[in-house]
Amino acid sequence: MQIFQCPSCGAPLYFHNTSCTCGQQVCFDPDAQRMVPLTRPCANRDLIACNWMADTGELCRSCAMTEMRPDLREDGNRPLWETSERAKRWMLANLARWGWFTPADPGDRPVFKLLSEQTAAGQQDITMGHANGVITINVTEASEAVLATRQEELGELYRTMLGHMRHETAHFLQLRLAESPAFLEEFRALFGDERSDYGASLKRHYADPQPADETHITSYATAHPHEDWAETIAHLLHLIDLVDSAAAAGLALPGGPPAGHDAYAATDTEAEITMAIDLSIAMNHVNRAMDLPDLYPFVLAQGVRDKLTFAHVWLRRNGHG
Repeated sequence: MQIFQCPSCGAPLYFHNTSCTCGQQVCFDPDAQRMVPLTRPCANRDLIACNWMADTGELCRSCAMTEMRPDLREDGNRPLWETSERAKRWMLANLARWGWFTPADPGDRPVFKLLSEQTAAGQQDITMGHANGVITINVTEASEAVLATRQEELGELYRTMLGHMRHETAHFLQLRLAESPAFLEEFRALFGDERSDYGASLKRHYADPQPADETHITSYATAHPHEDWAETIAHLLHLIDLVDSAAAAGLALPGGPPAGHDAYAATDTEAEITMAIDLSIAMNHVNRAMDLPDLYPFVLAQGVRDKLTFAHVWLRRNGHG
């Protein structure tokens, strides 16, 4: 993610800022990818600190994609919704750098249901997932305590709300890209046939989960080609944004990123992945000085890197190349 500038005094601003220390109120313009003076605030600005400018209606582009929100009659759901929407905005801003869901993109947009397990009527079971363009997110996992508990229960190395957003949106991106026969042919050669029985595959996975291996980035990626793709895309977005954020903050190793580097304009996937891994190893070392978890605790075998390269090419192409 870039670091922005105040349109009034030029001071640094970060993606979630609503104002500058100079007093200037700002909002984010997702098309220009910059902070601008506050003129058309999203209707959710006061409710959940949404700092994007309103689109064609009262809501910003990101908030307009949310079809259902959690039950705000239940105490505690508003901050969980706020955190979840913030993660969604971050993900959408990243994807917009490759042209996804912008005014120039003629394709369909995803619809989000951001739901909580806690409602005024009692507790509900929420299953996160994607179905026919509708993405369901359990905002209860925006609670750090809940997230940490489930990460431990599932034995996962990494579990965050931004990770959920990237993974579930990846399923929608696959729908869009699958409109191209060339994509499907290449996809099946690398990931397998996505037409295989999804339910049966998940049942086998949960009965006998397989470890990550030379061609699967996580255990869950081994479950089915759909999940392999979603895990691959999520990790691609993690890695590209890691390099972009490091470059924006002026962090670099001898191997890069160079000053002014735009990771979203880069075409050499292997170079970007290598920079991301080198940066993560260095930051892992720094984290250990504070007794914090590793930033990116994954090993990327060549088979995984091949899938990341395929995904990178197609996401940058935005389905139109």
